[in-house]
Formats: sequence, structure tokens, C-alpha cells
Amino acid sequence: MRAVLQRVTSARVEVAGEVVGAIEEPGLLALVGVTHDDGPAQVERMARKIAELRILRDERSLLDAGAPVLVVSQFTLYADTRKGRRPSWGAAAPGPVAEPLVAAVVDALRARGLTVETGRFGAMMEVSLVGDGPVTLVVDA
Repeated sequence: MRAVLQRVTSARVEVAGEVVGAIEEPGLLALVGVTHDDGPAQVERMARKIAELRILRDERSLLDAGAPVLVVSQFTLYADTRKGRRPSWGAAAPGPVAEPLVAAVVDALRARGLTVETGRFGAMMEVSLVGDGPVTLVVDA
């Protein structure tokens, strides 16, 4: 499992012009990708990292600050771009495998008491954000 975490002052996801998830205060945008051998252990590690990494202002975590997170599924995080000009998506888990694991990350974050907004799995999404810093990290679990 892989995530790109961006510290934001706000972020939102629209599908066909409808806002499906938004945070309007400082927090994180988490783009989450799943590969074939991910399972419950990776879900738990990723949720812990997202919740506890001290990357907000004043070296605080989401848990420390009570800050929200917007989680967006992102299969393109597993693109292989080493050959040619067209990415290969072979390392990305198919939707029936990835969707429940992304949902499990969301559930694990909510179980920690965090406010979690989401995109819509498999949809063509427009993601908007106001970066804070900028701070962007790649996290592998």
C-alpha cells in the first residue's frame, strides 16, 4: 500500500460537478493506492502512519491536532514508467481487491476518532487543494 500525503489548508473532490468530499480546515489529503499483496497488516500500518505522522504545523499529527483528512483512492500510484512513454498499471490491484482495502483505511482512521472525507472509488474525480508548506510525502506500508 502506498500513499501520497499532502499537508493542506483545504481540499475537495468533485464527481460530475458534485462535491463528494471536502475538508475546509488544515489537515491532510491522502492519495491511497493498493497493490496485489496488500491486506489487513498494510491497512493498519497505513492508517497509523496517516494518523500519527507529525507533519502538520508545529510538528503535530492529525491525532494531535484533531485535524481532518480527505482520502482519495489512486491506483496510478503504482504506475510503472521505466519503459517507453505509456505507464503500465500491472502493479495496481484491481478494483474488487483495492476498494475494500481503501475503505478499511478510512474505517481505521475513523476508529481513531479522526474526521475523514472521501472521494468516490473508481470515479473520474476532480481533486482541488490548497497546499500548506508545501509538504508532500510518499509513504509505503
